[in-house]
Amino acid sequence: MSKEITIPEEIITNKIYLIRGQKVMIDKDLAELYGVETKQLKRQVRRNIERFPEDFMFELTKQEFDNLRSQFGISNWGGNRYVPTT
Repeated sequence: MSKEITIPEEIITNKIYLIRGQKVMIDKDLAELYGVETKQLKRQVRRNIERFPEDFMFELTKQEFDNLRSQFGISNWGGNRYVPTT
């Protein structure tokens, strides 16, 4: 018996952003889709980095982070789980 879970396309589509001309998902959203904590997702990526293409991930600049956060209209978006580079 399969335990496959289907996620509606609109949920995924709403978590895709255009940053630096690329369609991307934020780490916290990706972790949520997989049902894990953000730090656990990031730890697994670091441990298995050779399995991912070189351009699989990048860190937001402070300006990109601030712009994205302002789109949500809340001051604590992302909490302390994501620290952008300056």
